[in-house]
Amino acid sequence: MRLGAHPDPAGALRTIAGFELNYDPADTEGRGWHHDRVRHLLGDEEPGEPVPDGPFAIACGLVHDYEFAEPKIMHAYFHHDAELVGRNMLLEGRFAILRFPMGVRVDAEVDEVRDRADGTRERTWGWSYRTLEHHLERGRLVYEVIKNLDTGRVEFVMTGVSSRARIPNPIVALGFGVFGRMTQTRFYRLAGRRLARLVAEIYAGAERPVPRRVGPGDVVVAPTD
Repeated sequence: MRLGAHPDPAGALRTIAGFELNYDPADTEGRGWHHDRVRHLLGDEEPGEPVPDGPFAIACGLVHDYEFAEPKIMHAYFHHDAELVGRNMLLEGRFAILRFPMGVRVDAEVDEVRDRADGTRERTWGWSYRTLEHHLERGRLVYEVIKNLDTGRVEFVMTGVSSRARIPNPIVALGFGVFGRMTQTRFYRLAGRRLARLVAEIYAGAERPVPRRVGPGDVVVAPTD
């Protein structure tokens, strides 16, 4: 727990690189585990494969760079030029003046065409991360940009499985018990709204936000405030 931004994100990322997962991915059922799936409409394109510079392509770039996150709730430090899969990220949860550093690691990239239950097909791109040691939560979160190839509808879908981790600090544990789930669902809601707004603005001609460099080499922080 800190009172300001992390003083050495590059050093923290080196430390995180040695962390292991803080949970067993095969054990995510039962009491205390939340299973979430939240969808947000981003826009519409013509049916068929995504078009260059359309809502789908714009959203994919923003999701890659973690620009969809609500700045009042979460920031992330990471090596921008690193391969996506395996990318370590130092998340910085924000609550009032407090900052909570938490490590995650990108475990998969999604890039495929899928058949839907309604008979249509969808193009999907995204990625997921799993939580590491010393995180306040345990679990996995998947971020996907999805275009229905038959209707042209473009959506942002967040799918998560999570549970409270063991928190040694009793004050932090109490605060997380009271506000953790509320903040999590608020993050889902505001992330979708932010991404939809950014996609619309960029599609209309605004500049795309770029993660800000904050350390040596390619260390950046996102989202752009």
